[in-house]
Amino acid sequence: MTIYALSSGPGISGIAVIRISGPETKIAIEKMTKEGIPPPRLASLRKVNKINTNELIDEGIIIWFPGPDSYTGEDMAEFHVHGSRAVIDAIHNSISKIKNCRIAEPGEFTKIAFQNGKINLLKAESIADLISSETEIQRQQAIKIMSGKSSKKFNEWRDKLLKILSNVEAKIDFPDENLPDNILKDIKSSSKKIKEEIQKLLNDQKVGERIREGFKIAIVGPTNAGKSSLLNYLSKRDVAIVSEIAGTTRDVIETHLNIDGYPVVISDTAGIRESKGEIEKKGIKLALKRAEDADLNLVIIEPKSVDFKGFLSDSASKKAIFVLNKSDLGFKNTNSKLKKLNPITISLKNEKNIEELISAIKKKLKNKFITSDDILITRERHRQHLEQCVYQLKNFENKYKTEDFDKAAEDLRLATRHLGIIVGKVDVEEILGSIFNDFCIGK
Repeated sequence: MTIYALSSGPGISGIAVIRISGPETKIAIEKMTKEGIPPPRLASLRKVNKINTNELIDEGIIIWFPGPDSYTGEDMAEFHVHGSRAVIDAIHNSISKIKNCRIAEPGEFTKIAFQNGKINLLKAESIADLISSETEIQRQQAIKIMSGKSSKKFNEWRDKLLKILSNVEAKIDFPDENLPDNILKDIKSSSKKIKEEIQKLLNDQKVGERIREGFKIAIVGPTNAGKSSLLNYLSKRDVAIVSEIAGTTRDVIETHLNIDGYPVVISDTAGIRESKGEIEKKGIKLALKRAEDADLNLVIIEPKSVDFKGFLSDSASKKAIFVLNKSDLGFKNTNSKLKKLNPITISLKNEKNIEELISAIKKKLKNKFITSDDILITRERHRQHLEQCVYQLKNFENKYKTEDFDKAAEDLRLATRHLGIIVGKVDVEEILGSIFNDFCIGK
């Protein structure tokens, strides 16, 4: 089957790229251009015609990628034409009239590339992350994964476990033959070392997932301190309702932002105060829960409520930046308790020290979460399989100690399988759909 789709973005554009891959690619080029196949990987100017009527559709660039040296590993071509909806539809309609040609499903080009051994699952996922990246740090992370260092490390662990497994199976198959002492020691030390390396990777504060999904920031504080105003300012739009009436914000208001290259999910929460209203009480409870779960809290206080810290638990306070708002009121910073909080003094009204606050947010996130490590866990499925690998290795060590070699070998097989699933070296059909459905059509 041959697939085709628009690979560039939808909508009107100067140039649109239509990709086609499969055994009918040659036929599509010949029928639509009325010429032979162009030289491989060279841009060739061709007239593109409707198949049945020979009516001219457009004039554009054709690039021919013969398999297996193509992105998908199959014969493949790209039509670079003018990006109007009419031109794109006409080319799609013409290709559809060729036998065994159909529109591609989301991610199908990359799925074929994986199935043909051109890329592994980690690289496929990193391509999806690169396409969907909205901030510089997300782009950098996707490139790190694409470089293949994570894949190399996972494959390295897997190969070492397979070597250990071969020695354990030799012990099972030839019980009367004693393995050399150095091999027996190597089995113990190697499995332990791999387990510890994976465990160290798992203790990463979920940095990769945080970058991919966005750091969670909660704006908390008393009523009328300027929480909603700060959210609106950072969002550069009116996300939350701003009012002088205390208790206006009852629920959590959430928005995704790019703060100077850092992806964040920032939440405006209900003002914290003593309240008798049941709805407001629920909002306050939700606000405190959001503060506990956040990666960073922006605690907004103002001159009338400078002693406002006690509502935060120790854990929430440790990951907080205290922000003293409404400096335009001209108050004097003489409160000793306030000084201990080391707040950043701002004025949303006068736009004072906002850049200082943004810098503090970046610094806080960078110091706590950002790592230079090239080996990253970016998805929950990777984490789950690595956790299962560690679990199986622990079981292996216990059974190996008791010389229950048959069961120990099975635990080792399961450990290697979990590593193989991450990179796609074992049957992973059940997860392919969920991975490639995240792609856009044409990729």
